[in-house]
Amino acid sequence: MAENVDKIRLGSGTLYCTEFTGDVIPDNATICTENNRLGRIQGGATLEYKPSFYEVKDDLGFISKTILTEEEVTLKSGVLTWNGKTLGKLCSTARVTEDKSKKLRTVKIGGIGNIDGKRYVICFHHQDKIDGDIWVTIVGKNQNGFSMAFVKDKETVIDAEFKALPGDKQGTLVTFVEEMEKS
Repeated sequence: MAENVDKIRLGSGTLYCTEFTGDVIPDNATICTENNRLGRIQGGATLEYKPSFYEVKDDLGFISKTILTEEEVTLKSGVLTWNGKTLGKLCSTARVTEDKSKKLRTVKIGGIGNIDGKRYVICFHHQDKIDGDIWVTIVGKNQNGFSMAFVKDKETVIDAEFKALPGDKQGTLVTFVEEMEKS
């Protein structure tokens, strides 16, 4: 029986983020919980894989050899719903404090000496009732900074760009899991 390759992926999904403290990426059921939801997203999510190659050729073009020298993976998404805790996950120098009595959360950002060194497991879950769900998971951190535009007639969306770091001893940068058939 031939596998169905005629799947059309439509729609967005949910973005989850939790601190990565070990050397084994947790399974999707552990990562993709309401407590780990980074926020509702707008504009979907984009996974980019960029390989770099080195190619050598002789002067006359008779022989050549190409080797893979580098790989880069980024996962980008617009975060529509967020709070100060979200900023803490998007900025490695952020310090988040809460004063429960005053009902205030304060985020201080900046100061290279305040870098926290945290890595995160980021998982994008695309739900598809017809063709099956997809999970895209990386270990990484937001290395693109962020901007917040507060304008009178538009929502404030934070564009996050997580750069993948090796997630295991094999150097895995991204894990793509799909349901082969919907149960």
